Amino acid sequence: MHKFAKEFHTLNYTIHGSQDILLFTHTHPDGDTVGSVLALKEYLKSLGKNIDIACFDPLPEYLVPFSSAKFIHPDSLELSKYKLIIAADSVERGFEKILPQADSNQITAIIDHHPDISIKCDIAIVDSTYSSVCEIIYDFFVFSGIEITREISTFLTLGIIADTGILQHSNTTSHVLGIISELMKKGAPMTKIVNATFNSKKISTLKLWGRAFERARINQENGMITSVITKTDIAEFGATTEDIAQVATILNTVPGTKFSLVLSERDDGIIKGSLRSEKYKGINVSTLAAQFGGGGHELASGFEIKGRIVETENGWKIE
Repeated sequence: MHKFAKEFHTLNYTIHGSQDILLFTHTHPDGDTVGSVLALKEYLKSLGKNIDIACFDPLPEYLVPFSSAKFIHPDSLELSKYKLIIAADSVERGFEKILPQADSNQITAIIDHHPDISIKCDIAIVDSTYSSVCEIIYDFFVFSGIEITREISTFLTLGIIADTGILQHSNTTSHVLGIISELMKKGAPMTKIVNATFNSKKISTLKLWGRAFERARINQENGMITSVITKTDIAEFGATTEDIAQVATILNTVPGTKFSLVLSERDDGIIKGSLRSEKYKGINVSTLAAQFGGGGHELASGFEIKGRIVETENGWKIE
């Protein structure tokens, strides 16, 4: 019996009893949150349901080759028309603004693999031992006897590949490898997914990365490698915040380092910190993120603080 047997039964029962369903992705959507909602949408469409996807940001450009789905900005939603609302992945990045608007006759559900989720919903499927939400949804489909089509296989693979770093991170378990094998048998285009997610880079992205790598510094005392990216950098190269995502992961591969920290300026005077490490390095970066009000996994965490990044004679500082 699966650990989420009760929750899976409840979710499927609720799905069958709901005609209008809203799926919700987190802000600055990545492969896992997008793959999750698109896989769910394919299943729900097969049942004849009316499905909308909401997000505060549009579908990332690099994921457009996989879907023509349109994300609706939450401010444009008629929220009351949905009987079931499902948020998938990093639910505390946007969904917390919508949840209070749901009334008592609407059913809310969250599916997440991040630790320390404080949001309360009618159905909560949360487990930080999973590599990704797409891995959870795969288990949900198998448990429920749902056919996994080629399209669903593609979306689930997209999420798993994104959150495991092409099966390189320590969250790549034997269960994950087994799932990927099954999804490839069903037609998931692994090469296309890897190329779109990791290998296909615009010149603007590479220029921004070059600026970040040029500024990288290693603290020999604690093994931290750091870099900064300003809004001026992003504008200079015609890049976007989507281009920042992999910088911390790449810096974490530098020999002799224990963890990486990348600080990047965002809109509204926000600075985002991205932390990465690996299991064998013995650093739990979520404890570092928590000191700044953030969180995440022990090997991949983040935080947001107010301020701006300023260059001084002695390096960079936040003020």
